[in-house]
Amino acid sequence: MSTDSSKIQPIRFFHRGKIVDVTGVHPTRSVLDWLREDARCTGTKEGCNEGDCGACTVVIGELATDPQAPGTIDGLSLQTVNACIQFLPTLHGKALFTVEDLKAQAQCLPKTQTGSNGKHAVHTLHPVQQAMVDCHGSQCGFCTPGFVMSLWASYEHHQAEGTQPTRQQLADELSGNLCRCTGYRPILDAGQRMFDLPAVRLDTKPVVAALTALKNEGFDYAAPLGARIDHFHAPKTLAQLAALREQKPRAQLLAGSTDVGLWVNKQFRDLGDIIYVGDVAELKTIEDRPDNGGELYIGAGASLESAFAALVERVPSLAEVWLRFASPPIRHAGTMGGNVANGSPIGDSPPVLMSLDAQIELRRGDAVRRMPLPDFYLDYMKNQLQPGEFVQGLAIPHAAMKRQVRAYKISKRFDCDISALCAGFAIELEAGSDTVKAVRLAFGGMAAVVKRAANAEAALVGKPWTQASVATAKLALAQDFKPLSDMRASADYRLLVAQNLIQRLWLETRAEEALPIEETSVWSVMPHAVNAAAQGV
Repeated sequence: MSTDSSKIQPIRFFHRGKIVDVTGVHPTRSVLDWLREDARCTGTKEGCNEGDCGACTVVIGELATDPQAPGTIDGLSLQTVNACIQFLPTLHGKALFTVEDLKAQAQCLPKTQTGSNGKHAVHTLHPVQQAMVDCHGSQCGFCTPGFVMSLWASYEHHQAEGTQPTRQQLADELSGNLCRCTGYRPILDAGQRMFDLPAVRLDTKPVVAALTALKNEGFDYAAPLGARIDHFHAPKTLAQLAALREQKPRAQLLAGSTDVGLWVNKQFRDLGDIIYVGDVAELKTIEDRPDNGGELYIGAGASLESAFAALVERVPSLAEVWLRFASPPIRHAGTMGGNVANGSPIGDSPPVLMSLDAQIELRRGDAVRRMPLPDFYLDYMKNQLQPGEFVQGLAIPHAAMKRQVRAYKISKRFDCDISALCAGFAIELEAGSDTVKAVRLAFGGMAAVVKRAANAEAALVGKPWTQASVATAKLALAQDFKPLSDMRASADYRLLVAQNLIQRLWLETRAEEALPIEETSVWSVMPHAVNAAAQGV
């Protein structure tokens, strides 16, 4: 079988000052492989090849749909992503920035500068890179390009806003970049130092102009794989997506590639035809709607970062689970709809959403249906999706967000770690009393699917919110779950911790002398400890 070259659309994106056209690569070729092997931009490194280490961090630029959205600079949205798990066709219509671009930006700096010894030194480094040199932020250097790109994104965002990040903000922004020899103190030093050097800013005008020229181009890419042709479809509208999905029910849906990318890199799966949802603007909708007494609607294509930001704006107690969900590059690329549809028993979004009485919205053609999120999951990696159907969005009732809500993530590390278990809780007491009117106890990591603890909830509803009721609920929890042992935790540990989290919920929400969240979390002292260590205290 051969393709008609006159009908093949190239992958077109902005890279190193111009629009590049790419054809002939397979739809699952990673951005990282293309950079290193085809473009010969070898500054970007391959480390884990699964989106964990951050050595391959690059920055993706897109035309901003909301000029006020975080990460937007002069009409351009800049976000860090992991190049190793991003498929090259997803770059169509976007801009790709790597460490090589920083050298070009640095050309606007004065070529000489008088040093303390009276001699002239040639300066060709961007302030981010120069700060890393000045602060000894690199040792073996393998992770350095990834750190530099995360720092560059931070640098551009804060320069545009006229602000400077705190040391803890820098640490949060670098949580997806791992270093195993230099350590983080000198890198954080560099993150603060870069703002003291002569400023260098990205000229966004040619980038915006180039992306504007590409904006209205549809995209349907194809490339041969032996005797077969694999297609990469990128519909622009929700209606186009629905029609295409109905026509190709077996095609692989692709959103942020934070999970599917590993299928290719680690499991060597053959995906066949791909339907990419990342260009459907309607799927990225996040808005309050009056339906059903008021709800927050989150489109399935909204990024994890945007979705959690919207939730935390309304439920501030979810801030920690947002911060600890994977890393910024993963949250920028991954979607909440994808995290829910994936159905992983250790996914962090579903327990939170179940505690908020979220409904999942499914679509096939023009038909749309909703169901409570717990009903969506049937068994391990099995759900209610019918052939040709896809997740369109998630709806969270406003009333549920008015309850006392908590989310607890248990993992070995604070940053960028998979949960041993994750819990989403919500409780509402009868007005003027300590009687439990409603309670939601949802757990991930405790069963083949994320689910609510029906027996523990029943033990609490209608009862006074007391230590005695908590003890009863903890006993009932053992009837709700028979967890497994694995590399992250034993079954006994999971059950004990899950029971203790109900105790923690009571300590934080009891009618008298409720403890503030920072007094029940070991991590609450972490920023102070980190900052003290960084200052040599």
